[in-house]
Amino acid sequence: MEEWQGAQRAAGCRFAIVVSRFNPEITEGLLAGARDALSEADVRAEDVAVVRVPGAFELPLTAQRLAESGRFDAVVCLGCLIKGDTMHFEYIAEAATRGIAEVTLATGVPVTFGVLTTLTDEQAAVRAQAGAGNKGREAAQAAVEMATLLRVIDRGPAA
Repeated sequence: MEEWQGAQRAAGCRFAIVVSRFNPEITEGLLAGARDALSEADVRAEDVAVVRVPGAFELPLTAQRLAESGRFDAVVCLGCLIKGDTMHFEYIAEAATRGIAEVTLATGVPVTFGVLTTLTDEQAAVRAQAGAGNKGREAAQAAVEMATLLRVIDRGPAA
């Protein structure tokens, strides 16, 4: 029986990071975590494109264009939604989540979900702090693993 999985290193792979400008005090921490994770995975800085969008609602369309371009092995989406007093949070969270998932399936390019959906500013801040619990870091690590896994699937395991 064969067992395949992605690698923790992705030298030679190209990644796009789409980051929302809304809640920048949080999203910049997510971006720093994602960049750190890609660097630790042997991805060169010149193999990473950072694309900034107004908010989480704009993540799926931008991720789709990047995935369709054929220039990237994976796309990392980063954003932050903090629940307020209206239904806006629920609508945007649902649209971003569904849209990102649809892009992955429609393009065959891994698009990872690093969008925080928290109840408080404090919860968001904890998830954007430097270190192992940074959700931007986790989304980038998932992108590395999925990009390398799809290479294994497409080419077969190394002999």
